[in-house]
Amino acid sequence: MTLLTAMTLLLSSCFGTGMGTTSNTASTGNIWGSVLGSVLTNVLLGGMTYDQSGILGSWSYNAPSAAFTTQKTLTNAGGNATVSNITSSLASSYNSIGINSNNTSFSFLEGNKFSAKVNGIPFSGTYAYNPQNGEISLKTASETIKGNVTKTERGMGLMFDSSQMANILQKEGKVSNTAAVQAISNLAKSANGARVGFLLTK
Repeated sequence: MTLLTAMTLLLSSCFGTGMGTTSNTASTGNIWGSVLGSVLTNVLLGGMTYDQSGILGSWSYNAPSAAFTTQKTLTNAGGNATVSNITSSLASSYNSIGINSNNTSFSFLEGNKFSAKVNGIPFSGTYAYNPQNGEISLKTASETIKGNVTKTERGMGLMFDSSQMANILQKEGKVSNTAAVQAISNLAKSANGARVGFLLTK
């Protein structure tokens, strides 16, 4: 009982000094949800994924997205601050290409079919998705592109390694700005285990 009382007092003190109050449960929940979400969305393996039905529907580009394959690779690269730096650089590169919510989207349909457009260029095919680890393969008429799906607070993160991201932009999106594509690819290469791509929302 003494230990329980001490722990209660300690937690009350913590929430009373900048983390909200115990009476404001909604505020406290939002804080912890935000902290937990930021950690999980920056890690692919072991992070939060959608089940098979969860990815169905039409998703539009909302913002750049980046993550690391594991918590260890994220830590070795410098933590969440590194992810923020990568997404900031991605935003600049995407802007130079012209990628926006009107010309970049992905739709995942029943029967494992998908349709998409990147940089306004449409393409389609079939997909295979593993809800256990978030791995996804997009098979078009000419190639198979492998990526990762992660569940975020705002929607879906769809990310690829450096070579697969270059394929998405150049082969499927017909992006002619090779310098920007190279810059995006280099961001994924710059840190071991990094993946880059799109934050998508419905």
